[in-house]
Amino acid sequence: MAVALVVVAFIVPYLGNELVTPIINRTPQQVRDFADAAPLFGFREIHVGWGTPFAVLIAVATVLWGPTLARRLSWTRLLVVVWAASAAWTMALAMVDGWKRGFVDRLASTDEYLHEVPGITDIPATLRGFSERILDYQADSWTTHVSGHPPGALLTFVWLDRLGLGGGAWAATLCVLVGTSAAVAVVLTLRVLGDETMARRAAPFVAIAPAAIWIAVSADAFYAGVAAWGIALLAISTKRYQWPASIGAGVLLGFGVYLNYGLVLMGLPAVAVLIAGRKILPFVGALIGALIVAAIFTAYGFWWYDGYLLVQERYYQGIATDRPFEYWGWANFAALFCALGVAVPAAFPRILTRVEPINLLVIGAIAAVVMADLSQLSKAETERIWLPFAMWMLIAPAVLPIRTHRFWLALQVIGALAINHLLFTNW
Repeated sequence: MAVALVVVAFIVPYLGNELVTPIINRTPQQVRDFADAAPLFGFREIHVGWGTPFAVLIAVATVLWGPTLARRLSWTRLLVVVWAASAAWTMALAMVDGWKRGFVDRLASTDEYLHEVPGITDIPATLRGFSERILDYQADSWTTHVSGHPPGALLTFVWLDRLGLGGGAWAATLCVLVGTSAAVAVVLTLRVLGDETMARRAAPFVAIAPAAIWIAVSADAFYAGVAAWGIALLAISTKRYQWPASIGAGVLLGFGVYLNYGLVLMGLPAVAVLIAGRKILPFVGALIGALIVAAIFTAYGFWWYDGYLLVQERYYQGIATDRPFEYWGWANFAALFCALGVAVPAAFPRILTRVEPINLLVIGAIAAVVMADLSQLSKAETERIWLPFAMWMLIAPAVLPIRTHRFWLALQVIGALAINHLLFTNW
């Protein structure tokens, strides 16, 4: 069914229907810019790069030896291998597009955060006046991505620049390192919740996922990593270090809400963790941590809810007006399945019929993307926007029969390589 949905989503844009289409009121240039590869954001371009042989080698090695290594390595070594494999796979896919085109320049466009960094000379003043610059058609309106997110996202790159690590290469490096670390956080969470067997089975699928295409390079990869470690700390707090771990979880998840308005929906995977851990008290610590973050931003003059209301207005001042929900309401999921790979929906029947930690985490993530879709504030680009939730769905194939894992891993990497070589994705 997932494969059929993806196929239909790619075919429909060529049927000429004026309503069920990725973009209305369109010009040929708008179609090229926003819908040439719909439901994915990018355009059609068959290409190879010096990352191609490395990506193929990593893919083959994972299919042949990944499941065996995941079972046999010590736990600490497994976590190191998961992060290393995820980072290597992600960078290899990025290098298919080249060093500048596929990595350095991804966050340096006029729509991105780095465009605004040189103009931030007074952080407190920026926070006080942040909401006033969200709406478009003003002389000092924020760029597209800055206006669409709370100020935490912009401040992250400002802080990086002030550390002497300015420019596209350092920003991309931060996103890749933090984004790929989410794989470690996800696997660790499963083990902490008492299911090491499933954690080991999930490890190859999380490390070598099609989602890596959008981890290199998008700021959403950074958001995914922050949120994943917040959930991991929450899981740890259900077993040990209850107060420090739960408060730390709250700080990370609270900061996540100031990175991306949509990360309030990470509350659903968080609830899944508390249910799986059979503890409610960590919620109090997490709430304290989140309120600390909120208090700091509020004290400096940014009121989150005002920004949230204004960003909805800004959203429909842009391309979202020409993206009809009649197409994107369901094509969003087709884009998501491109990032997840076919093995994830193949596991859904087993996920939805059992109550185990892995099932609860996946169901929490599914619930989050359904709510995000129904909000109509995620029309298109969900292969990138939903990365923080997608990371928790990537563990689903662990429930498939172990004898089939190499088969499903092969389909995962084939799908990723096909997308990356047939299309040039915007991230």
